[in-house]
Amino acid sequence: MEYIRSDRITSEEVKNFRKRYRMTQQQLADFMGCSKPTVERWEKNGEVTGVAALVFDIFFHSPQLMDERSIPERTFPLRLWYMNGRHACTLIDVDDINQRVVIRNYTSNILLRAFGKNEHPTYKEYEEFLESRCFPAQRDKMKLILKDLDLPFYDPFLIIKKTEGRMAEDDFWIRIERQI
Repeated sequence: MEYIRSDRITSEEVKNFRKRYRMTQQQLADFMGCSKPTVERWEKNGEVTGVAALVFDIFFHSPQLMDERSIPERTFPLRLWYMNGRHACTLIDVDDINQRVVIRNYTSNILLRAFGKNEHPTYKEYEEFLESRCFPAQRDKMKLILKDLDLPFYDPFLIIKKTEGRMAEDDFWIRIERQI
């Protein structure tokens, strides 16, 4: 199978890419997974080849991907990343005090999303999601499991902090970030 792609990008196109997305050289380096001197060389020496040229080409032809892959500013004190292996599936921002939840999906596959096809989950649905990533509250010998986790009582959030929401039957897990 053949593919339409550009195997070379000029230094002018690199500069235009940065301007188009309002990126500094350092931001472009972070985005591309390279160093700032590499970006400086791309902009000075004439052309980019290889995988970097392919990445530039993809974003040139599909600019909406940049928005789809961007991480929004934090608006709530708690941020959870619902992951499948090393892949971010859903970003969940939570305000526990006001019981508000905002999500951003990073996959179109609804089976990999934290809330499936639901784009605007309620706080209750968020709590149900947390419970779904824990052992059941009615489980036999629950007190022994809680003791092993060094937890005084059953609380899905605390259990997820300890276990990362990992379960034996899948590759999903949850990374928790709190605003300081």
